[in-house]
Amino acid sequence: MTPTAAMKIATPTDREVVMTRVFDAPRGMVFDALTKPELLKKWLLGPPGWTMPVCDIDLRVGGKYRYVWQNAEGRSMGMGGTFQEVTRPSRIVATEVYEEYWTGGETLVTTELVETRSKTTLSTTVRYASREARDAAIKMGATKGLEASYNRLDQLLATQN
Repeated sequence: MTPTAAMKIATPTDREVVMTRVFDAPRGMVFDALTKPELLKKWLLGPPGWTMPVCDIDLRVGGKYRYVWQNAEGRSMGMGGTFQEVTRPSRIVATEVYEEYWTGGETLVTTELVETRSKTTLSTTVRYASREARDAAIKMGATKGLEASYNRLDQLLATQN
């Protein structure tokens, strides 16, 4: 299986980034890859050389999650939040705060999955605390790290099909 499409990035408002990607897999499978720690640890790694030693998820409204990534030099980066909405297999809304606060505070992440003919369009909208926070995240390469992770997710889904 080859990647279905490149990730598309849009900035519909001065505080939002929308990242959309099509996967050649049913949305239930994509939803599981987004929400099961044993699967997330295989693909949500950002740039090459990073691992995810901590991936805790309490997938329910009001439940919390926490991820910690680490690179070969021992540098770590953590973030977490609270689930605001969980509708399996189509929608997840959660807050997100990085422990280093580079995003300028709490963001709201809305993930929507739409299936058409066994392909799933994954759309993630990140609403930052301010325009400056959004622009800083883009400049830092947050979308590039997610795109690398989505390429790994493509490979993972191919092995699950």
